[in-house]
Amino acid sequence: MRKVELSYSFAPRRAGGWIRNALIDLLHAVREQGSISAAAKALGLSYRHVWGELRRWEAELGHPLIEWEKGQRARLTPFGEKLLWAERQAQARLAPQIEALHADLERAFAAVFDDEAQVLTLFASHDDGLSLLRGFAVDQARLHLDTRFCGSVDAIAALNEGRCTLAGFHSSLQPGLGSETQRTYQPLLQPGLHKLIGFAERSQGLIVAAGNPLRLGSMREVAFRRVRFVNRAIGSGTRLLCDELLARDGLTPAHLQGYEHVESSHAAVAQAIAAGQADCGLGIEAAARARGLDFVPLLREHYFLVCLKETLEQPPVATLRRLLQSPEWQRLLADLPGYTPWRSGEVLSLTEELPWWRLPPKRRGKAA
Repeated sequence: MRKVELSYSFAPRRAGGWIRNALIDLLHAVREQGSISAAAKALGLSYRHVWGELRRWEAELGHPLIEWEKGQRARLTPFGEKLLWAERQAQARLAPQIEALHADLERAFAAVFDDEAQVLTLFASHDDGLSLLRGFAVDQARLHLDTRFCGSVDAIAALNEGRCTLAGFHSSLQPGLGSETQRTYQPLLQPGLHKLIGFAERSQGLIVAAGNPLRLGSMREVAFRRVRFVNRAIGSGTRLLCDELLARDGLTPAHLQGYEHVESSHAAVAQAIAAGQADCGLGIEAAARARGLDFVPLLREHYFLVCLKETLEQPPVATLRRLLQSPEWQRLLADLPGYTPWRSGEVLSLTEELPWWRLPPKRRGKAA
């Protein structure tokens, strides 16, 4: 079994911000460009260097990587294709942890390289808008978001335990939904103690293969047609949403083929579908579009940030609220598929913005 070593460098963040590997970059370029010379040009490297590196790695790994005949497009061998697939799958599954690792390193060095840097610790349900915000906050205000992506429940629990300053969670706007969300969130949030900050409105729906070949249009169809579903982990807001949608239609988890097949993020759900491991899963539109998949919108939801009242006016939180209200940020967020800025940076009332708040928690039923 091959061992993997990680490293980092002091450099501007590259597109995507993920851990990069030179061999994977070479293979991806050859696959996209169709020739070694075109791949070398796209990477800004010499033909000789790329050719030499491919041969070196073939010897190191003990497998051919490229199939190439004169007059034909260069293509990856089956082993090369599997290597690319494995890397994409690992990156998608580990995206939240990788972002947290970046945040840890940036936080550790922020005070060293920038005397005026601010750091704000954020635990949140995985969200592409928050990933985008991290780079924007550093560029615009030297504000480093020390971000940990986890389930919404775990995020709010971390806030209450003093392990972070902000937490992020989402709640559906769909009429008839809310009982499962209420049972889960209401014991964790207290009016007068917690303050909501508006962030975004976004689409949640079914991530499906390009062209939606199975013509899926609802969770009921997913259940009764027994297509392969991929779910999110217990404690995530999207897992709660899945349970809400099932309960509304009088269904139970047993009706979903794949209810126990769990991925850690929207990106990992999309990658599982792109790799043919599942037919569909609940997620956000941005994750689907980023991987060339289709998206069936089911509902809109609000994504909130929440903090303790006592921290609302602290400099890092006040800076973030100002950034969220800026036209520059709202234009950037609006360009993300499925996202709309919604009262971004505004302080909101728990009882007014969460429509189920004033209802007494219902007892858990079998359908939940």
